[in-house]
Amino acid sequence: MEIKILGTGCANCKTLEKAVNIAVAELKIAAKVEKVEDIQQIMGYGIMRTPGLVINEKVVLSGKLASVSELKEIIAKHQ
Repeated sequence: MEIKILGTGCANCKTLEKAVNIAVAELKIAAKVEKVEDIQQIMGYGIMRTPGLVINEKVVLSGKLASVSELKEIIAKHQ
């Protein structure tokens, strides 16, 4: 599984990255978690507001934060 956090480094982006890492650890799944900060790459996903969350190249969250429990549900659904 490949998970990308899209964001230019704002506080919300960092918070989402930490929450995703916690969710992946709690789910005990093998996932490559990557932070994408390049604005051109972010725009390539078609999101207008960060942070964004991409799982296996599909945008699943944009412009808002999610709790660890919400992220666990999202990640499990896209496994």
